[in-house]
Amino acid sequence: MPEAHTPAAPGRRRRLLVLAICCLSLFIVGLDNTVVNIALPSIQRDLDAPASGLQWIIDAYTLVLASLLMLFGSVADRFGRRRVFQTGLVCFALGSLLCSLAPSLEWLVVFRALQAVGGSMMNPVAMSIITNTFTDPRERAQAIGVWGGVVGISMALGPLLGGFLVDGAGWQSIFLINVPVGLVAVALTARYVPESRAPRPRRLDPVGQLLMIVLLGCGTAAIIEGPGNGWTSPLILALAGSALAALVAFPLWERRVAEPLVDPRFFASAPFSGATLTAVCAFAALGGFLFLNTLYLQDVRHYGPVEAGLWTLPMAGMMLVCAPVSGRIVGVRGPRGPLLAAGAGIAASGVLLTRLTADSPPGLLLVAYALFGFGFGMVNSPITNAAVSGMPRAQAGVAAAVASTSRQVGQSLGVAVIGTVVTSAVVGPVATGFAAASHAGWWILAGLGCAVLVLGLVTTTPWATATAARVAARLGAEPPAVRSGVREAPPERLP
Repeated sequence: MPEAHTPAAPGRRRRLLVLAICCLSLFIVGLDNTVVNIALPSIQRDLDAPASGLQWIIDAYTLVLASLLMLFGSVADRFGRRRVFQTGLVCFALGSLLCSLAPSLEWLVVFRALQAVGGSMMNPVAMSIITNTFTDPRERAQAIGVWGGVVGISMALGPLLGGFLVDGAGWQSIFLINVPVGLVAVALTARYVPESRAPRPRRLDPVGQLLMIVLLGCGTAAIIEGPGNGWTSPLILALAGSALAALVAFPLWERRVAEPLVDPRFFASAPFSGATLTAVCAFAALGGFLFLNTLYLQDVRHYGPVEAGLWTLPMAGMMLVCAPVSGRIVGVRGPRGPLLAAGAGIAASGVLLTRLTADSPPGLLLVAYALFGFGFGMVNSPITNAAVSGMPRAQAGVAAAVASTSRQVGQSLGVAVIGTVVTSAVVGPVATGFAAASHAGWWILAGLGCAVLVLGLVTTTPWATATAARVAARLGAEPPAVRSGVREAPPERLP
């Protein structure tokens, strides 16, 4: 099937405008991953939400994103990337408006899921638009570097921006701000983004999609609701059993399908598999960090939303500085250095926060926040680089969606697991019992940082690079270039 209605290559100014529009979509979707955290105490008071309800406000968004990203990457390759991208923007803006009007916790969770449906149409599709707009390898590498940096920037600014919005206009404002931004992006997309489709779009995989939804949804529900319902209650056992069955069935089914939702051949590449696991670990650390930090600053230390947001400045500042630096290092020297630095920073932050008390000195918090920001700021570019390097451009949406899905799965698990471990361990009032209970969560975060460090060592060896070259050859793509036998190619080696 030939490329349908492929326009002439746009000029440089228009290409940069397309990149800006795509990054704007990524920014508001990424911002909603973190901006809501700072509003949780206010939402809890207004909607009388239990701790598990706060976890669902976060995970309803990240779970739906994780479940549908790969589906809409394939849908966009088939039906038109601009069309799906615009639909996602409209859905995201509508979901945001409804979130601001939610009369109860249950409706807020439903509208957060609607927001995420729109978000899942935007992220992988925007990556496909970028890779098909920037046809020059070096320009494409630079565009992908900017894209990866925006992920970290949006995550970093969420708590700070959220603090000012919540304090000035209430928690509803964190959702309302998305509406005009989304509508402007719709208009700009219609005017400047060219339509494109994959030369041979893949068939849809409804069975694989259903298994993924069951796996992620039931597994997370079992973790969040387990303490309240009892781990041996019929509901929790049924949820856990369904998730386990889907976990076993998913890879078996994907191996039998000619065009699976997730191509198993991708995972024969050690760098690609490592990037997937790194994304899960790093974003699990982020989800747990933001969830615990928000409750500690506002419910234990009794800071207002703005003051709590300002306390995250060291984290935000380090993310903003390190995200572009990491991208440049990956392009010149490969991913090993940034991955090792990321793992060390996250682990050190977790270990430091295991000393947390209700009245810990400011220096402890500021150093721990800066270390976490440094580690997380370094990790995004290597993930994005490994996800798209050596993959065919025609399926860029699917390859990018795997990395994006891993991020969302990680954040969902971080909030579910770390949140459940800590809130279940609180003895007495939150103000006096939360700090000690949080130590278990900080140790988990330190372990996740160590996992990132080990993955960085293992997946940047000559053996790992050889597996990536074999997979690239199998997929019909140009194998990644290797220098000194120990590093991945920078993104400009995309075919």
